[in-house]
Amino acid sequence: MTPYEVKIKTGDKKGAGTDANVTLVLLGNDGKVTKPAALANWLWNDFERGQLDVFGIQDDTDISEVLEIKIRRDKAGIFSDWFLEYIEVTNQRSGIISVFPILRWIHSDVDLYFGKYDTFLPQSDPRSEQRNAELRKKRTVYEYEEPAPGLPMQIKTMPDDENFTATVKFGLVVKKYTLRAAKVAEMVFGSRSWETFNDLKAVYNALYGCPQELQDWESDINFGWQRLNSVNSILICLCTKIPEKFGLSEEMVKPFLEGLTLSEAIDKRRLFIIDLEILEGINSLEGYICPVPIALFFVDGLGQLKPVAIQLFQQKGPQNPVFLPSDPPYTWLLAKMWYNVADSSYHQAITHLGNTHLMMEGVCIATNRCLSPSHPMFKLLAPHFLFIIAVNDFGRNVLILPGGWMDKTLGIGYKGTLELIQKNSLLWRMDIEGTYPESLKNRGVYCENGSILPTFYQRDDSLALYYAIRRYVTKYVHLYYGSSNEVLLNDVEIQHFGRELSTSKSEGGCGILGVPFENGKFSCPEQLILVLTSVIFTSSVVHAAANFAQYDAYGYQPNYPFRLKGVPPTNKNPLKEEDLVRCLMDKSETLDAMRVTKILSERVTNALGDFEINYIYDPAAVEIVGEFRKELKEISTKIHQRNEKLERKYEYLLPEEIPNSISI
Repeated sequence: MTPYEVKIKTGDKKGAGTDANVTLVLLGNDGKVTKPAALANWLWNDFERGQLDVFGIQDDTDISEVLEIKIRRDKAGIFSDWFLEYIEVTNQRSGIISVFPILRWIHSDVDLYFGKYDTFLPQSDPRSEQRNAELRKKRTVYEYEEPAPGLPMQIKTMPDDENFTATVKFGLVVKKYTLRAAKVAEMVFGSRSWETFNDLKAVYNALYGCPQELQDWESDINFGWQRLNSVNSILICLCTKIPEKFGLSEEMVKPFLEGLTLSEAIDKRRLFIIDLEILEGINSLEGYICPVPIALFFVDGLGQLKPVAIQLFQQKGPQNPVFLPSDPPYTWLLAKMWYNVADSSYHQAITHLGNTHLMMEGVCIATNRCLSPSHPMFKLLAPHFLFIIAVNDFGRNVLILPGGWMDKTLGIGYKGTLELIQKNSLLWRMDIEGTYPESLKNRGVYCENGSILPTFYQRDDSLALYYAIRRYVTKYVHLYYGSSNEVLLNDVEIQHFGRELSTSKSEGGCGILGVPFENGKFSCPEQLILVLTSVIFTSSVVHAAANFAQYDAYGYQPNYPFRLKGVPPTNKNPLKEEDLVRCLMDKSETLDAMRVTKILSERVTNALGDFEINYIYDPAAVEIVGEFRKELKEISTKIHQRNEKLERKYEYLLPEEIPNSISI
């Protein structure tokens, strides 16, 4: 008799455990098959949620290396559903260990077969009938829905598999009670208006950590830093000419260009511009205004980006002055605050919500509809979709709805937010905005040696991470497709995936622009590599950059206001501190914004490359993952070394601080 040790890990999903009777058959080469073995330990409750069970079985057949298993369960017990994470089989005579990742619900009275490592392209899967049946079922569970014309596709009905695990749900409960406890602050501070800036600053000592940007929030250096290294660095562009609609003259900015003329500053690539024209026509909440600004920035001799001119609306005119650093101090400061109202609206609607959460939800749905869990590319992508559908569903039911957090906090409210996302969805392309180096080149700010915008640390860290992810994806894709286009062309699942991503929403697809899916196919591995890199980079690095600086930016309201009372200034009359304080949200609204941005800035899942659920067991692929982790550590070391030399550190994109997925 040959002894085998069988380890079975039940998943950590609601209802994952089972009371059913389970049998296992082992299969090897040359038709070797063991008899069905009942898996049960005496006086022990096997197969509980999150539990690892170990069984010893014996059989007359000696399979030195188990290559396939057959698993079956019945309907016995009150709770018979079973989510199985993996099975590990060891032939104790040969010592050979075989791992079978399952990560599926095991249905009753059905024989299910799984190969060693469970990693097959569809054309090489020996159990194609089982595979195709599973995909047909998944397509009925993962269905698209366009919530409103122009919005990215979302899930029609929440699949059970996408619900938060018990651990994450516990974390959300803790956060909920944290919010309730913080309501005490409103009892202390009331709902009245703030009286001075120091009045507001006093909150942080008692209740909240001090936001990083609070200390020098009034300075032009901080305002320039925000454009590069805060929540919304995707707008800054190289200025090649001054727009006609910008009421700017040479004399206005001459004192701020260190002896250069406008044309000289442009030629030396020291002048940069942001034009938020996309905000034109967007609705604001009644009683609130969202500017549509243009701002000009100059890189000084120390490499620091500073604002030199702000026009709060698009068309120049006497009621729409160009504000300058030489204006009365509080007048200039108020112009910067109103600019940030527009910037924060763009950030929340497009940079954060539209370009990461919503865009990647559609890709997640397509992945589940088109790729079998046995597909190697599914295993590559799956860790980067963890909880995205669940957190988006949570957001839609709590934050992103009429009367929700956006209506209570943003000047453009819920309606304006959706309008902005709709506008942007007509512009966002995977091969430009979704491909980081191309996005930088498109804005004229691509640089790997610091010669342009030397303090653009977010760009530098993002580029290093993008190329690391691309190398990881390239090695992984070539492992399974080689250099031959034929294998890729014959992969019906990956071709279906490309088709659903690129097909218009009206025809049942995601409607994502710029997917390199030409003439109805991925014709070479490089096209697939671009897509997979874009998805992983967006779900990890892009989201981290847009999300985890939120409390540091928005925690102190004057620094980066979501909205302001009153109207933007139409002249340059001198102002006092109390004039600016009167524009701020009331205490209750301020504290609500602080609480939410504090929660959004927390990490709830593992760091990039440290996957919560292990999908990859194929030894050659495991080696590639190891190389990726090693490169991430090297990037981390370089960032730490750079930061040691900086007075103001940029730490949001340390690899150990970037979650794998959009999980909050």
